[in-house]
Amino acid sequence: MSMAAALNAALRNRMEADPKVLVMGLDVGKLGGVFRITDGLQKDFGEDRVIDAPLGESGIIGSAVGLAIRGYRPVCEIQFDGFVYPAFDQIVCQLAKFHNRSLGQVKMPITVRIPYGGGIGAVEHHSESPEAYFAHTAGLKVVTCSNPSDAYWMLRQSIESDDPVIFFEPKRRYWAKGDVDLEAVPAALEKAHVIRPGRDATLVAYGPMVATALDAARAAAEDGSELEVIDLRSLSPLDTDTVVRSVQKTGRLVVVHEASVTLGMGAEIAARVQERAFFSLEAPVLRVGGFDTPYPASRVEEEWLPDVDRILDAVDRSLAY
Repeated sequence: MSMAAALNAALRNRMEADPKVLVMGLDVGKLGGVFRITDGLQKDFGEDRVIDAPLGESGIIGSAVGLAIRGYRPVCEIQFDGFVYPAFDQIVCQLAKFHNRSLGQVKMPITVRIPYGGGIGAVEHHSESPEAYFAHTAGLKVVTCSNPSDAYWMLRQSIESDDPVIFFEPKRRYWAKGDVDLEAVPAALEKAHVIRPGRDATLVAYGPMVATALDAARAAAEDGSELEVIDLRSLSPLDTDTVVRSVQKTGRLVVVHEASVTLGMGAEIAARVQERAFFSLEAPVLRVGGFDTPYPASRVEEEWLPDVDRILDAVDRSLAY
């Protein structure tokens, strides 16, 4: 199934299993969401459980916090990545803090779904990568899927979690298809996956960049280089162990993400690897990401987004040491 269909199936599964699971957001009901992720849910579960919220992201998250206090499990959709900022105060000051503030007595089982990243030819505020803001915030889990199987299982696990989860969905991969085993035993939500083994260098990516990293690994193989590709999946907590084990084997690391390079996830991963695997490194950790500019107009976004050539250029520089 497509990633969009897998996310819809995960929402439907949790709503059928638990009457306390609610879906709320802009146009999630009658329209089924702008990407149709919630298609058909309001028809099947009613307007009391699939709520078309007013235009106001702060109110959506604030209402979800109140519902969670009363025992519900809200799933909030932020329609586009750039729309999350009006809700930032509610997320970092209320959602992330309430469990600690209540000395563990009040849980916050809220999932905030955010379509993110570029590549769809959208206008301003519709193609951003705000994941580092939330990964920096203690009290939040931050995860992102890269394929339909992970989309299904990771969303289910997020909704089942008693901790608040920021769930980033790579919007340009919504229509990518893959096998989804609805009866599988899923891996832990916070675990990274080695999705292509290799010996010459490690590529770490997440979300929309995983498919691009795999394309780069296949291209490198034609020139005789074996790249190990890791799908990070969880940004907070970060599965440093899986990355370190790979670097101890390959000696080289390139981190890839769409977000701007400065203070992005790549910086944190590079710092952790040099702390724990410094004597295994044969070259500096290199980062490939978006430029330190606002996301550009759609006609030039392909020049801004990291691609196979930019990844392979970084790999070549690493292998040249």
